[in-house]
Amino acid sequence: MSRVADLLPLLLSAVVLGLLGGGHCLGMCGGLMGALTLAIPPEQRARRLRLLLAYNLGRVLSYSAAGLLIGLAGWAVASSPAAMLLRVIAALLLIAMGLYLAGWWSGLTRIEGLGRHLWRHLQPIASRLIPVSSLPRALLLGAIWGWLPCGLVYSTLLWASSQGSPIDSALLMLAFGLGTWPVLLATGLAAERLTALLRRRGVRIAGGLLVILFGLWTLPGPHQHWLMGH
Repeated sequence: MSRVADLLPLLLSAVVLGLLGGGHCLGMCGGLMGALTLAIPPEQRARRLRLLLAYNLGRVLSYSAAGLLIGLAGWAVASSPAAMLLRVIAALLLIAMGLYLAGWWSGLTRIEGLGRHLWRHLQPIASRLIPVSSLPRALLLGAIWGWLPCGLVYSTLLWASSQGSPIDSALLMLAFGLGTWPVLLATGLAAERLTALLRRRGVRIAGGLLVILFGLWTLPGPHQHWLMGH
């Protein structure tokens, strides 16, 4: 129970990161979400919701799998000097994410090129699954789409890996993925209102500052010992 209590603040932080990044996720996956919903008649709302849930479940499970894999790397170097470097890089990427969310700097998107080679092999498979006509098809499409190159996901992955535990890393990526659900699951007017709220300059700046502060907190230093003591 104590381990769960210790991890809870980090899990909540991961959910917040996902929620704040929902506008970016909508830009990356919004077209596909629209294709999923428009392919089904409006009167079949229950079926539409099931397909959306299956797609997003597959996407989040891929995030968790990636978290587990990179968490193993973080665990392998947890007791070495490389762990400090990993934490510093994770903190800097969180700060870059905050700057991106606030609309002050878009350099974070440049790291998306890291996953383009893998995506070239996955994209043809994803294309063959469209149009989506069944729950297994939606689940598989979401699982493949979860590997789409995304600076937001990469930043969160590196932060999750810096925890030094593959299970914790997978759980943090699961929480992050669930945080992106409200925007990607919402349809129609609800989606428009939520997206408009997340794109307001004041909300973007507040969210960006929150992530920047979290990145500063992640940086190794004396403040870590002070926080642990309190």
